[in-house]
Amino acid sequence: MSSIAVIVPCYKVRNQILTVLRGIGNEVSQIYVVDDACPEQTGIFVLENIQDDRIKVIILSENQGVGGAVKEGYFAALADGWEIFVKIDGDGQMDPKLISEFVEPIAARKADYTKGNRFYDLEHLNRMPKVRLIGNSILSFMNKISSGYWNIFDPTNGYTAIHRDLVKRIAFNKVHSRYFFETDMLFRLNILKAQVVDIPMDAKYGDEVSNLKITSVFGEFLVCHVRNFFKRIFYNYYLRDMSLASVELPIGIVALLFGLIYGGSNWYQYGHQGLTTPVGTVVISTIAVLFGTQLILAFLAFDIASVPRRPIHHRAQ
Repeated sequence: MSSIAVIVPCYKVRNQILTVLRGIGNEVSQIYVVDDACPEQTGIFVLENIQDDRIKVIILSENQGVGGAVKEGYFAALADGWEIFVKIDGDGQMDPKLISEFVEPIAARKADYTKGNRFYDLEHLNRMPKVRLIGNSILSFMNKISSGYWNIFDPTNGYTAIHRDLVKRIAFNKVHSRYFFETDMLFRLNILKAQVVDIPMDAKYGDEVSNLKITSVFGEFLVCHVRNFFKRIFYNYYLRDMSLASVELPIGIVALLFGLIYGGSNWYQYGHQGLTTPVGTVVISTIAVLFGTQLILAFLAFDIASVPRRPIHHRAQ
């Protein structure tokens, strides 16, 4: 039986935290409640209102964001020697009864990292607020491109589990500490070639107010996704390894840009003079665009097929 530690980052979740903690089953060995400098003093509230020897409260002197709080929980669980770390939020939207489902693929060496997917069951999507549904769909597509996990959806889902071997190998000082944390983790995991598995789940939406406003973080997420995309391509296709796809991408981009710029500029110049664009010019630009597009599509096909599908962690004996 794997030893399981649960990390619960807390910020303005005083009204829901006791219900969440009481719902965590006996399969869990340790529970780390990380008070992220919460103005409601959630950590002290937990100590005063619940008796559970498994609970350890970590109170941060400064707010570090959800990612920073989770990191502190990971470090504590790693120091205490637990094997699999599960992270759930303290706002009551994640069912603690699902913990075993998140742990099982990792314990069975079928995954290195598991995460929730609220989009798996289409019948449950009607319960999700429309703004969240549209926003998460856009963020999921951006994540597929930047992280390389084309088979993963719902990247901002914070219900996750990870093996200690991966925690030891990730440079957490470089991982985003706030709302981009879960998405940035996927990028770091892809660099390690870790296998990630989605776990179907149904989110619960009550009276709690989400601290994540997709409209306010979209610009920041876009910048981070673009940065991670170029880093991943450089690391995986040029620095650590090379393949036919390493050649297809730059040639495809150059050909596509040449076709668009050459064809567009000539079309504008001849049209401005009231002349018809020569057939040769049209043919050259069209061939360049088609050739470049085909090479880029070939690269994408290779990238999609390269999603890590074997776990890399070694279970503790």
